[in-house]
Amino acid sequence: MARPAKFDQDGILDAAAAVAAESGHGAVTITAIAARLGAPSGSVYHRYGSRDLLLAHLWIRTVRRFQEGFLAAIAADDLPQAVRQAAAHTVHWSAAHPDEARLLLTHHAGDLTERWPDELGEELARLNDATKRAMADLARRSGADLDRVVFALVDVPLAAVRRHLTAGTPIPEGAAGMAETAALAVVLETCR
Repeated sequence: MARPAKFDQDGILDAAAAVAAESGHGAVTITAIAARLGAPSGSVYHRYGSRDLLLAHLWIRTVRRFQEGFLAAIAADDLPQAVRQAAAHTVHWSAAHPDEARLLLTHHAGDLTERWPDELGEELARLNDATKRAMADLARRSGADLDRVVFALVDVPLAAVRRHLTAGTPIPEGAAGMAETAALAVVLETCR
């Protein structure tokens, strides 16, 4: 019987996230992660063949964690509340998790699929399915076309946080309210 792994996937990814938070994404190396864990580098290499593959797994986990709150927000029965909450979620989550939000800005599913089609292709292909269904449902409920909903709930909130995340400055407290107002105006314009 094989011994259980001493360092599990989440522990390794947590260590990578901690290194990124303390020293930036460029400092995330297998050696730095292993040192953070108190593990031999071989343990990390055994689980992930490379630094880039480890970062891809961290990116996927981060997307899932972001999506949990987004999906809960957009599921509100009241349409204006769903739009406001979904738009605000991006801003609040980014303010609370700036390092993870920067990670999401630096990588894209298509790039990761091209690099690791065997390891990640299928997982990445399904990663946004629930979010796409939720936005399509909101489009149906509101009478807005899907492009309008995507613009309101993806592009508008990203515009509110991108400049600050890129510059490494705090996201202003009023950014969520502005994103909510703009997103609601975009979606409800169709209903007038």
